[in-house]
Amino acid sequence: MDSELVLAEAVSLCEVENGLDDFDRLVRSCRSYRRFDEGDPVAPGLLVTLVNLARRTSSAANRQPLRYRVVSDAPERDAIFPLLGWAGALKDWDGPEEGERPSGYIVACASGPVSSLTNIDLGISSQTILLAATEAGYGGCMLKNFKPEKVAAALGLPEGIEPLLVIALGTPAEKVVLEPASGAPDGLNYWRTPDGVHHVPKLALEDVLL
Repeated sequence: MDSELVLAEAVSLCEVENGLDDFDRLVRSCRSYRRFDEGDPVAPGLLVTLVNLARRTSSAANRQPLRYRVVSDAPERDAIFPLLGWAGALKDWDGPEEGERPSGYIVACASGPVSSLTNIDLGISSQTILLAATEAGYGGCMLKNFKPEKVAAALGLPEGIEPLLVIALGTPAEKVVLEPASGAPDGLNYWRTPDGVHHVPKLALEDVLL
């Protein structure tokens, strides 16, 4: 039997034995969605709840340097949307059209000088937000392609607060499929087929185990 298949079966069995099968489904469902159903918005209270979950996560040296700006009102959403870059690998796509845009954002910010520890906190908290949003029936995308000073000005953030990451959230309106990286047409770049399905290549477990 193929060694990769044996390894996959062993991992799957281990997930069931340790009660991780539901978490596995959650992780598989937690993708980067870039098109949403604006007719089914994320409630502002849920955005605040996601921040509350994020603040409880581990913090390097317990410095807790992150601050969060919740964006749910239409005028602020309209102000922040054109400042964001959406999909670097999709050269002919400028981002979601009207009706497909996020219905909420959480802007993760630094409250002081940014260090490597700040970025560790940023990764932990942001993934927690996306996992929780997925569990609640929504989806999102972490966006780093923006000019921090422009986002800060659009949202009227206090001096000394630097936007680090914008998490776009909403009800997913696209299908995202994981593909074996070995068969991807362009290395590890994601791609979209004419039917609108978003394909994301992932390395095999054997490729990442040392």
